[in-house]
Amino acid sequence: MIGNLETFQDELAASGFPPLVNKLAGADFRGRISTRDLGPLRLVSLETPESACIGRQRDASDGENLAVKVMIRGRTRIEQGHAAAELGPADLVLLDPTRTLRFESAAAVHVTILVPRRELRIRPAQIDRLIGKRIDGSRGPGALVSVLARESARSATEFREAEALRSAAAVIELIAVALEARLGDEQPAPDEWLRNRIAGYIEARLADPDLSPPGIAAAHHISVRRLHKLFEDQPLTVAALIRRRRLERCRAELTGNGGTVTAVAARWGFSDPTHFSKLFKTTYGYNARALVTSNRARTTKTRTPDPEQDGGDQGRQ
Repeated sequence: MIGNLETFQDELAASGFPPLVNKLAGADFRGRISTRDLGPLRLVSLETPESACIGRQRDASDGENLAVKVMIRGRTRIEQGHAAAELGPADLVLLDPTRTLRFESAAAVHVTILVPRRELRIRPAQIDRLIGKRIDGSRGPGALVSVLARESARSATEFREAEALRSAAAVIELIAVALEARLGDEQPAPDEWLRNRIAGYIEARLADPDLSPPGIAAAHHISVRRLHKLFEDQPLTVAALIRRRRLERCRAELTGNGGTVTAVAARWGFSDPTHFSKLFKTTYGYNARALVTSNRARTTKTRTPDPEQDGGDQGRQ
């Protein structure tokens, strides 16, 4: 189907794509789009003029699918996550429709395969490492995915239901192989490996009131300066990470089975209840004690006492 910008965007949204704002689109915009289903897969063929698009972050509930974009003709630069991919003909890239996306493209033809996340059987942490990374479509499993994407987009309507399901399973398996091969090329750098190990160490010892940067550094045979440098480009410093994870544990416990604020705070390494209360309110915008009060109110509301007991309770209140 060939359409102007409005028609093209409507068809794109109906295909399961996130809304995109094309900064270069004008009244003369013309794009071609066709959609075919192959079992649980959706294949969207696109022919677009020169474009510069932004896709905004979407709610996680819209994230049933991941997208594998395969270039057929033209060149595209795509930015998502912490990566930027320069794609030429046959190259592919894994994208998350729920995350912010930017791309600039010459006039191009490409096929996007929408794949249910559950079908890929790849851990979220691995997906995070793959998002936005170029996969070479000229060799190895990437080349097979590239060819299959192009051919499947042409002939998907010719499959019977059973054939479509089996073919889709083969395509998904090949995509997984290509992603795992790319993952093998992206082994964590030594700093990333050590940082992940330290984060796990912290997580396992949050209840220890003596958990601190000097002790963590000593346990990993590095200097405190080296420890801080490992986290200097991360959202949180080591001390802030410890503090945030402890607060999250406290909030989860107070929201769940309750307990006094002082006891829960002490259990997760906060020895000064006044300091904890101020820190909690600064972080979450409400008092920790409000969670305890809310729990008690819910517990009282869910009880079904007999009339006499109910009257007695009201009298005490």
